[in-house]
Amino acid sequence: MTSKLFLVLIGLELHISASCPRDCVCYPSPMTVTCQSHGITSIPEGIPENSERIFLQNNRITLLLRNTFSPSTVTLWLYSNNITFIDPEAFRGFSLLEELDLGDNRYLRFLDAETFSGLEKLHALHLYRCGLTFLPNGIFTGLHNLQYLYLQENHIEYLQDDLFLELVNLTQLFLHGNRLLSLSQNTFRGLISLDRLLLHQNRLHWVNKRAFHDLRRLATLYLFNNSLISLPGECLAELGSLQYLRLNGNPWECTCKSRSLWDWLQRFRGSSSSVLCESPKELKGKDLKVLPPRVFQNCTGSELLNQIRTSPKQHPHHTGKQGLENGHRSHVGPPSSRDITPGHSLPGKNDTSHPGKFPDHIGKTYPTEANGARKKSANDIHQQLDGMRGRDYLPDISQNAQGVPTFPPRRRTKCTRRPRIEPPGIKKSPSGGGNPSPCPSSGAVVLTVLATLILIIR
Repeated sequence: MTSKLFLVLIGLELHISASCPRDCVCYPSPMTVTCQSHGITSIPEGIPENSERIFLQNNRITLLLRNTFSPSTVTLWLYSNNITFIDPEAFRGFSLLEELDLGDNRYLRFLDAETFSGLEKLHALHLYRCGLTFLPNGIFTGLHNLQYLYLQENHIEYLQDDLFLELVNLTQLFLHGNRLLSLSQNTFRGLISLDRLLLHQNRLHWVNKRAFHDLRRLATLYLFNNSLISLPGECLAELGSLQYLRLNGNPWECTCKSRSLWDWLQRFRGSSSSVLCESPKELKGKDLKVLPPRVFQNCTGSELLNQIRTSPKQHPHHTGKQGLENGHRSHVGPPSSRDITPGHSLPGKNDTSHPGKFPDHIGKTYPTEANGARKKSANDIHQQLDGMRGRDYLPDISQNAQGVPTFPPRRRTKCTRRPRIEPPGIKKSPSGGGNPSPCPSSGAVVLTVLATLILIIR
């Protein structure tokens, strides 16, 4: 019995050796062909048809033609070769292929849109360091099971809208080390399962505020070492699962352009890198995350509207680039888009700034008292009293016929009931209840007069 088993094993070994290509080593169960690091310049002939794993990395292979491999292949490694051309039908019929590594083929540079067509079970695709300058539309069509996509260290400058639309199971996307300049609204549309997105070491200078709108499961986002001077806080607000964020190594402009980013960072509870300011000069080297609110108190436009939406109970003391320094009362409700437009300055009483110039509040002088404290004006006192009565008041922004913002004078001689100001998005109740009036009601006056008359009669 032992001799028969020995002869069977000898026969099996001879059969495998006879069918294994030259300069390769073959192993059964599963059938594996290993030909790495042999300096071969073409795919070796005689690869068994039942081969499931084929390792051909670290050679000098230049071409991949059709009918070279068997449709039984599950794992195919071809990284670190000299591949310059791949036949669009080279992988046609490879319905079992799960992992394809074509990385580090620096002279590939181009891929046909049909190259990966039909690879329905593919879950890992390596295309790093391939000299690719762009990716054609439809190149990832049908790859519904793809989970890992490695595109780093190429020369890609642009990603078309909906390029990744069908990659609904993709969890990791590596795009770092390319030459990307911008991200549009639909660049990453469809990536509903994405967990990690690496975009560092590109040339990004602009990101659409809805660029990440489908990435609700994203936990890691790397944007460091780019050319970003600002980033809309709205685009990060879409990332409800974000835990790790790196933004360092960008020339951040810590002006009103970064107001919404600063506001989002105040509420972010995950781990984030430093966000060092490059400008203005007085803030250079400071971390945007820890700047005080007064840096952005003079911002207007979309930055202010975002602040009102996200912090309805915070009283914004300034709405123009120089603010409402005259401290006039507000009307009911938040400012409308007609009242505030992005880039439109609302001149205050003492506004002497140049249009479009970021206010240099650092080092700004104010009238002081003898002890060095800032001297309070009547308007400051009124604002302080308003803050004691309630924190839900919003600045009054009204327009006259010429379109110039006007501020009605404060009424001081007539007692009027102060209307209740609801936070944005909350409708006023039908009962019309308001805050306690500083003036006595008419009923209280009548009771007082009657009490006085009774005393006189007695």
